[in-house]
Formats: sequence, structure tokens, C-alpha cells
Amino acid sequence: MTPRRANIFTAVGLVALLAAVALTAPRWSGLLREPLTVFEDEEGGADDLVDPSRAAPDAEAARRINVRLYFETSESDGLLAEERTIAFSDDLSLQIRTLVEALIQGPETGLQPTLPPETRVLEVFVTGRGVAYVNLSREASLLPGGSRSELHTVYSVVNSVVANFPAVRRVQILLEDQMVSSLGGHVDLSRPLPADMTLTALPPVPSDEGSPQDPGGAPPEPAESGATS
Repeated sequence: MTPRRANIFTAVGLVALLAAVALTAPRWSGLLREPLTVFEDEEGGADDLVDPSRAAPDAEAARRINVRLYFETSESDGLLAEERTIAFSDDLSLQIRTLVEALIQGPETGLQPTLPPETRVLEVFVTGRGVAYVNLSREASLLPGGSRSELHTVYSVVNSVVANFPAVRRVQILLEDQMVSSLGGHVDLSRPLPADMTLTALPPVPSDEGSPQDPGGAPPEPAESGATS
């Protein structure tokens, strides 16, 4: 066979090989995109070939973070923080939503809820200027008390969000996708609100029997009185 004829056969072979690859490429690419599955052998056991995404629980879903949620206290006029853990998310809007939903679920201690339990979080988004928009369902406006109760409801949300997320400076509460002037006619919601920690009450101090002058509890003796000449 002459070199020229050999080159012709080689070229034809290469063309045929490229054609075969081109025809079967879609099939191979489809197989490569399919998720890995577990195959059972004849004795019912599973092969070692498993999908890594199913082999272990999602690490992000298992993570939790510590937060402070602000609820009303019956011991004094104001809000008190309750330490809680909630599911972690690297999405700030989703993280805030989880926090507000925990706030709606109510306290786990002796504190008082600030939002009706039927309230739903419709949407949360955060702007680049640090304003968190918290869109609540209309049940949030069904407040049992007057102006003080409304003040505590609004700032339980605002303080809880701002205190736990440094990237958020103000909170704008929406109702059913709409800007509202207030929830019950007392607290202005026409603009984003900063946190107001002056509404945070001091935790009650347990009463001790006795006094610093007399740890045993006996009342101090009255001072002697006398007439002056």
C-alpha cells in the first residue's frame, strides 16, 4: 500500500470516528447529567455508588443561630428580650423572615406575645441602604389593646430585627403588600423606623427579705428622739 493510499484510509477513518462521536454525544451528555443512583446487587445490597447530595444532611439546614426576640412583660411596662435559637440562612431576607415568624409564634417563657398567632409573614426584602421591609398579613392589625399595645407590637418587630442584624438600620412594616399609616391608628408606619431601646424594660429584680442594714430581716431600730434645750 502506497503512503498516499494509507493517508486516504487514515483520513476516512478519522472522519468516521468524528461522525460517530457527534451522533452519540447527546446521549452521553444526557447520561452524564443524570443524578447518581444507588443500585442494588443480586443479594439486595446497595452498591457504593451514591449521590453525595443525599449521603449527608444539608449542613446549612442543620445550623442554628442565637437571637433575641422582644416580647411584652406583665411585670413592667415595656419589652423584654427572650433568648432563642432559630434556623440559620445565609440569605439575610430569609433569615429575617425566620426571626419574625418565631416572634409571631410567641414567647417560650412567662412573657406576653405581641402579635396575633394568625399573623403570616408574606415577604421580606432588604435594600442596600439597610432598610428591611417586612410585609405582614392583615391579622397583624388585630390588636387587643390600645396605643401602648400597638407601640409594643411595632417595636417588638423593629427592635428584634435591628438588634440581631447589624446590616439592618431601619424596618418598614407593610400590611398586605401596602404601605399603611399605622396598625391601629397610633404608631406612624409611613416611614422606616429605627430601633427604640428605651422601650426595653429592666428585668424584675427578685425581692430579698430584710434590708442591706439588717440582712437577718429585722426592721431597723428607730433613731432616738430628744428635746433640745
